[in-house]
Amino acid sequence: MKALVTRLDNFGDVLLAGPAVRAVAARAETVTLLCGPQGAPAARLLPGVDEVLVWDAPWTGFQPPEVRREEIDALVAAVAAVEADTALILTSFHQSPLPAALLLRLAGVRFLAADSEDYPGSLLDVRHHRAPHAHEVEAALDLAEAAGFPRTDDGRLRVLPPPPAGGLTGPPGYVVVHPGASVPARAWSPERCAQAVRALAAAGHRVVVTGGAGERELTAYVAGDRGLDLGGRTDAAELAGVLAGAACAVTGNTGPAHLAAAVGTPVVSLFAPVVPAERWRPYGVPYVLLGDQRAPCAGTRARQCPVPGHPCLDDVTALDVVAAVGKLVEVA
Repeated sequence: MKALVTRLDNFGDVLLAGPAVRAVAARAETVTLLCGPQGAPAARLLPGVDEVLVWDAPWTGFQPPEVRREEIDALVAAVAAVEADTALILTSFHQSPLPAALLLRLAGVRFLAADSEDYPGSLLDVRHHRAPHAHEVEAALDLAEAAGFPRTDDGRLRVLPPPPAGGLTGPPGYVVVHPGASVPARAWSPERCAQAVRALAAAGHRVVVTGGAGERELTAYVAGDRGLDLGGRTDAAELAGVLAGAACAVTGNTGPAHLAAAVGTPVVSLFAPVVPAERWRPYGVPYVLLGDQRAPCAGTRARQCPVPGHPCLDDVTALDVVAAVGKLVEVA
C-alpha cells in the first residue's frame, strides 16, 4: 500500500503530524507527505516520510496565493504520479479538509480519511469526528486509527537524529531563548525577552538565543552581551541539534516549541491564548505554561494582539521565566 498524508500548514503543524505519520508508515509500503512551503523543512525531519511534495495551498497560511488553474492541474498530476492508494488529510480543528479531498479524488486516490463536520458527499470514505478538546497530536492519531492505522509507539513527537551542535553552542546544558513567533500576537516582547536573558545569565545559566534569517536584529538585541546569538545561523536540522543540547527552551507558541519537544527538551511556553493551549501546548515533555489563558484575546486566533499592551504575555516577568526554568531543569 502506498499512502499519502497531507498537512498544509506551518512548520510546527507538520511536526505535530509526526506521530500519525509514523502510524501510517508502520503499515504502508511508502509514505508521501504533502505539505506547504513553511512546513517542508519540518517534513524532511520526520521519521517514516519517504517523499515530500510541497504545494502552497490557496486556503491555508497567512498570505495564501491566488487560485490558479495551472497550479491546481500541476498538483493533481504530481499526486497522481505518487499512485497512492489511501490518504489522510490532517487539518487543524477550525479547518475544512474538503478542498484537499476534492483534489486528491481528482488525482485518483481511492481511500480518503479526514476529520470533517461538514457533509463530505463522495469526497471522504472516513468522515471522522474529532474529540472536542483533543490536542492536535491526539486528534491526528485518532484519525489515523479510524482509517486503519493504529499507533505503534508512545505517540510522542520525534525527528530524525539531528547533527551535533557543540561547534555552535559549546557543551550541552544551556537554556535556549527563542524570541520570535509566526505572528506578533504569539510573541513575548523583545524587551521582556532581553530581560529574561539577563536574568537567566545572572542565575547562572548559559543562554543561547535562536531565530531565523529574518530575525537577526531581534536575536542580537535579545542576546545582548549575556547570551550567545545564533540568529540566522541554523537550518531546521541544526536548530534541532541546538535544542537537543539544551536543558530547557523558552519560547512562544511557535514551531521551535514543538521542535524542542520532538528532541525531548522541556519547554517554558510563553503561550498567548489566541488559540487554545489544550490543543497546541508542548506535547510529550515537561513544560510550564506562562501567560494569562483567560485574557480577552482568548480563542480569537488573532494575529495582532487586540488588547493594548499585550497583557496576556507582557505581564509575565523575567523572574517568572527564571523560576519556570528552575522547575524544569530540576525535573529534566
